[in-house]
Amino acid sequence: MTSTTTAQSTTRPTACLALADGTVFYGRGFGATGQTTAELCFNTAMTGYQEIMTDPSYAGQVVTFTFPHIGNTGTNADDDETADPVAAGMIVKWDPTQASNWRATEELTTWLAKRGRIGMGGIDTRRLTRAIRQQGAPHVALAHDPEGNFDIADLVAAARGFSGLVGRDLARDVTCAQSYRWDEMLWAWPDGHGRQTAPQHRVVAVDYGAKRNILRCLASAGCDVTVLPATATADDILALNPDGVFLSNGPGDPAATGVYAVPTIKGVLERSDLPVFGICLGHQMLALALGAQTVKMNHGHHGANHPVKDMTTGKVEITSMNHGFTVDSQTLPAGVTETHVSLFDGSNCGIALADRPVFSVQYHPEASPGPQDSYYLFERFAAAMAARKAG
Repeated sequence: MTSTTTAQSTTRPTACLALADGTVFYGRGFGATGQTTAELCFNTAMTGYQEIMTDPSYAGQVVTFTFPHIGNTGTNADDDETADPVAAGMIVKWDPTQASNWRATEELTTWLAKRGRIGMGGIDTRRLTRAIRQQGAPHVALAHDPEGNFDIADLVAAARGFSGLVGRDLARDVTCAQSYRWDEMLWAWPDGHGRQTAPQHRVVAVDYGAKRNILRCLASAGCDVTVLPATATADDILALNPDGVFLSNGPGDPAATGVYAVPTIKGVLERSDLPVFGICLGHQMLALALGAQTVKMNHGHHGANHPVKDMTTGKVEITSMNHGFTVDSQTLPAGVTETHVSLFDGSNCGIALADRPVFSVQYHPEASPGPQDSYYLFERFAAAMAARKAG
C-alpha cells in the first residue's frame, strides 16, 4: 500500500522519498539534483547538522533530522568533520532558511549542491521517524528533480535493490589513503584551532572513518598523532613505537571490517602492553578482537542527547551517538568488563579489560556535535600512557 505525504504548498513536489515497502513521501528538493539509495535513519540532535553530514560514520545513510530548524546557521569550513559530506542526503521538516550566524560562510543549500548531496524538505518528519522506530531503518531511494518528474515504480525498485549495511565493509571507502600526522587542537575563542607544539605522547590512530574533532581531542590531550589507514597491520602500528593506540569511529558492519581489523588489534594486544582506546566502530572492533559479537540494531542510536550510565562510578553522562550496530553484552568473555550502558535500551556502550589499560566506548565523546560530559576519556587515555612510561 502506498501512503503519500504532500508538500505544504500548491506547487508541484520537486523531491520524492520512496521506501522499499512502497511508501512514498513527496516534498521540496534542495541541494544537488539526482537520485541516491541508502538506509534511512533519524537524528535527534538540535545542533550540528554540518558535523553530522560530514561524519564518516553516516556512509550509506540518508539522515532524517527530527529538529525542524536545519540550515538556519549556515555552514563554514571549521565545522567539517571530513573533507566532504559522507551521508547520502538529508530529510528535514522545514526548508532551510537564510543563514543567520556570524560564523556562516555559505548557505546549507549551496553547500549541499556543490558537494553532490540531496536535501528534501516539506514533509512530516515525525511520521517518518515513527515509521523508522516501528519498522526498523528502511532502505530508501531519494530523488530531487526541479521539474517534479518521478518514476515511482523505478524509485521503489531502487530502494528494494539497495544492498543494505549488513555485511558491508564501508571503512575502506572512508579511511585515509595514506598515513599522515595531526597536531590541530580543539577550537577555542578567540584564536580558533591551535596547534599542539609540546606533545607528551605518541599515538597511532587507526582511521576507520575518523572525525577531525576526535583527532583534535587527542592533540589537545597532549598527543602527537599519526593516522594510519583502516587496513594497517600490527607491524605497521608497532613500527612507529607509539605510547598508545587509538581505534576510531566509522561506518558499516563491524563484522565485515573486522575481517582485517580484528587480526591487527589482536596482534597489538598480544605483542605489546600499550594502552588502547576505541570509539564507536573502534569500540566494536576491540570487542570483536576480545571475543565478543556484534548485532544490527532496529533503528540504531543517532543523536546528541543519549543518557549513558558509567557502571564503574554510577555517574550518568549525556552523550552523542551514531551507530546502527552494537556489541552484544551477553557475549563478552571473562576478563572483559561492561563499563557503560545506554539508559534508553540497556545496550552496551563501553568495555574495558580488567587488568590492562584497554577500553572503549560506543558513543562519541568529542562532542561534535553534542555535550562535553565524556571528554575525560581522552584524559584517561593520556593518563594511562603517562603511567606506562613512568613504570
